Amino acid sequence: MKRILTLATILFLAACGGNDEKAAVTEAPQVPLGQSANSDTFNLIFGKMLDSYFQLKDQFIKENDTLITKGTEQLIADINDVVGVLSELKADSNIVSTAKTYTTGISNELTAVKQEKDIEERRKSFQVLSEQLYDLIRTVKYDRAVVYHQYCPMAFNDAGAFWLSNSSDIRNPYLPKKMLICGEVKDSIDFRKL
Repeated sequence: MKRILTLATILFLAACGGNDEKAAVTEAPQVPLGQSANSDTFNLIFGKMLDSYFQLKDQFIKENDTLITKGTEQLIADINDVVGVLSELKADSNIVSTAKTYTTGISNELTAVKQEKDIEERRKSFQVLSEQLYDLIRTVKYDRAVVYHQYCPMAFNDAGAFWLSNSSDIRNPYLPKKMLICGEVKDSIDFRKL
């Protein structure tokens, strides 16, 4: 069967005027994704939680209080789902315990974001939960995506603040109107197996 497919591919390329270099690239087998260190269920739920975090970050950029509140509620639900699957981590009990500590801190900061009315105070809690999420990702060694740890030195009157992104592009959630692209990538978390 492979011989027939190979022969058909060669005949197709010859008929279309393709050259041998393109044929070699076309016929290269695709490499499957590496096996994750964690369960599929854990990865699915953790990935959904990260997506909710990234959406919340975007709501801070838009400075939409209603959407920030809705995004906070979604992230609270998602972090609670993560707590429910921490037992599926392929790690020792100390790592699971540390992860639970971070999820508790994240939940507490999300509650503060939800209850606070002042956007700057909401941003302060967002910054704290961003750092706790950064530590959580490194603790559980989430290996399904690259997460960028970004920093703006001008946030909070030059005190500086970190956030996470799924892109290396800077979109500052702390000073979106004044300095949307102020910041830099300080770290990238990448536990994917190459």
